[in-house]
Amino acid sequence: MLRGPTGTWRTETSSGEAVRAFIPAPLPPVPPLQLDDMLQSNVDDALLALGRLDSVALLLPDTRLFLYTYVRKEAVLSSQIEGTQSSLSDLLTFEADESPGVPLDDVTEVSNYVAALEWGMAEIRRGFPISGRLLRGIHGRLLSSGRGADKLPGDFRHSQNWIGGTRPGNAAFVPPPPAEVAPCISALERFIHDDPVRTSPVLKAALAHVQFETIHPFLDGNGRVGRLLITILLCAEGVLKDPMLYLSLYFKEHRAEYYAHLTAVRETGDWEAWIGFFANGVRETAGAALHTAQRLVGQFARDREQVLAVGRTANSLLRVFDALRERPIATASTLAERSAVTLPTVNRMLAQLQALGIVAELTGKKRDRLFSYAEYVRILSEGTSPL
Repeated sequence: MLRGPTGTWRTETSSGEAVRAFIPAPLPPVPPLQLDDMLQSNVDDALLALGRLDSVALLLPDTRLFLYTYVRKEAVLSSQIEGTQSSLSDLLTFEADESPGVPLDDVTEVSNYVAALEWGMAEIRRGFPISGRLLRGIHGRLLSSGRGADKLPGDFRHSQNWIGGTRPGNAAFVPPPPAEVAPCISALERFIHDDPVRTSPVLKAALAHVQFETIHPFLDGNGRVGRLLITILLCAEGVLKDPMLYLSLYFKEHRAEYYAHLTAVRETGDWEAWIGFFANGVRETAGAALHTAQRLVGQFARDREQVLAVGRTANSLLRVFDALRERPIATASTLAERSAVTLPTVNRMLAQLQALGIVAELTGKKRDRLFSYAEYVRILSEGTSPL
């Protein structure tokens, strides 16, 4: 449905030139959303897919094993959209306190994303509501170091930003003037908390994401915070117990369509087309995450059978193997600490795991070696090649 612009254009002066900034109208859309049978079915299917994904805990022996690496996969993908070149292996290697082999700012940026998500989820679980304060806290951790550390981490912007172009005057899109940021975020906060109307979780996440991206309240990091908002909102709404849904791969693979929908919403009010795109992304992404979890369960079971078949060293070997499931890229000393097995024994067990084809050594060195649970990392790394 084409409603016309979903906000107002205001001419402002920025750096001595006239600029047309866009101020979005508060949600929900006016006139109200028109969901035909097909679109409503897409939204319903997305919700069902989220329910199946939420039941992944029944499938995995320990959901934390999946979440640890899957959260990091999302961090890599979301940061890649913003231009970083880090891979999942780079991040896991960095966290193992080894040289990441990529520009330090890239891998630091990805690591900060993990910290921001974990902090945000901890706040939601202790009952803190989604709010401007929560978003600022997430942003502060996201930009705490590396690139963007000088872009007001944890604070809304005090100057005009823009998207595309070299300055506001030739930009593809200019978000609200800085004085309008706080009121726009307050209105978004009210909508998220069902004022003035109750909105179902999938629709709420879809609408809130576009609104946040349109407000663009920070000098840097808006895309990453906006993508985090989707998952945190679905968890806050009780649709997901854990942050298992990440749309960055879907947005990465459909970048042109994604940006076209954001523009269409602002200029023509076509919320329905965006909702269809978003619902398809939720359904596809949730299904892919569930499939990945199933593949990992099968891989763990096959590798565990190999470990148990080795005979008298199986107990120590199993403990090292289990430690690798928790940290799929690690040093021998880290694995010794996590498995409560002596370092010499760990080194012997790693040699056996290499002989079984389960573990790969990454450095080619004789000292300070780094080991990878190769197939686990390969499965999780699918789709994470830099743009």
